[in-house]
Amino acid sequence: MEQQVSEFGNVDFSNEESGDESPETISAHNPDDFLTSNAFRIVYQTNNFFLPQIQQMIKHEQTINLRPAYQRRLRWSEKKKSTLIESLLLNVPIPPIFLFESEAARYEVMDGQQRMSTIDQFLNDEHTLSGLEILSSLNGMSYSQCTPKVQRTLERASVSAIVLLLESDTAKSALREIANSEPRFSTLDIRRLVFNRINTGGTNLNPQEVRNALNPGPFNEMIIGLSRWVKFTDTFEIPPHDGNHPGYERGGNGRGTNALYRSMKDCEIVLRYFALKDEPNIRGSMRGMLDRAMEVARTEDEVDRARLEYIDIFSCLYALFDGRPFRLPSKGTKGYTISVPLYDGLMVAASRILSANPSFEFDPKRVSATLATAVDDNEAYEVIVARANTAEAVRKRIDLMVSVLSG
Repeated sequence: MEQQVSEFGNVDFSNEESGDESPETISAHNPDDFLTSNAFRIVYQTNNFFLPQIQQMIKHEQTINLRPAYQRRLRWSEKKKSTLIESLLLNVPIPPIFLFESEAARYEVMDGQQRMSTIDQFLNDEHTLSGLEILSSLNGMSYSQCTPKVQRTLERASVSAIVLLLESDTAKSALREIANSEPRFSTLDIRRLVFNRINTGGTNLNPQEVRNALNPGPFNEMIIGLSRWVKFTDTFEIPPHDGNHPGYERGGNGRGTNALYRSMKDCEIVLRYFALKDEPNIRGSMRGMLDRAMEVARTEDEVDRARLEYIDIFSCLYALFDGRPFRLPSKGTKGYTISVPLYDGLMVAASRILSANPSFEFDPKRVSATLATAVDDNEAYEVIVARANTAEAVRKRIDLMVSVLSG
């Protein structure tokens, strides 16, 4: 059976995200009782920001947090960016942005990062208009090349913003009210509920982008850091991290157009190891496994140990396969795919073997020969490439890779 190459080029994920475990868990309380107890109420206010104000808010990071580590990475096309600028010039209504007031006078962008970033880029002369159909004479122009009238029109244009604030006293009262019953609402549950309901942008967030947005902190930062590690980017054929743009990368070296990077699938690949190395967590759908792993509370020391563990296991396999781990030959062709299911199996299998025997030495020739035999066996091949997307299939794949690595 021929391996199917996904939208991510040579990297194949199979169907690991199929099966939905809804992040919204609704209390079984009587609605009247639930509301009477002041469950929680969302308080919001509306504002209008002129485009130069948005530019200044982004410039002064103490006012607004527009980092992709909070939300998604930039993935609008040049034409879509240009269309937004054209809409603002024509006074065409655009959807409001949603901000969350995380602390006094500081906001996080819950929805609208792409719009705000586009405005900032254009006013900073970092974007050239293209593909415009109505104001076609502006095609090929940056902001500084536009006429004074066009510039003034943009300076007077505004974007609506809805600023959300969770009424803290009421929320705490609600949490106390249902603290002894199941299911209960946590602060994360409430934030997830709000985030999912207001995510009205033109491109829906994928599961990893949602995990990333709802689980800030040291573990999430560690995952992002590991996804920038040179051995990781080399293995998965992602252009190297551009340290000159710590806030968000705009893809001058091709990184910004890489499908794995743009969709945060690189971060998902890192997360998969931590989701699957915890054997009791291998249950339900892959999405559920990844969600649960992301939500585990970890101390900074635990995060540091997890980072070193990942680097050690990955480096071991990187050396074992001569810098090209997780590659499967594409059947019927001379090409290859970088198999994420194979990565899952090898990473967790290596972790189990080394945990049981830290001095164990892998034999490159024997491992290569054993893996090649498994790939040639139709039944084993199906296990390796994750045709069956079940927890049992994940266990079988890890067990198979334990036998491959241990000989």
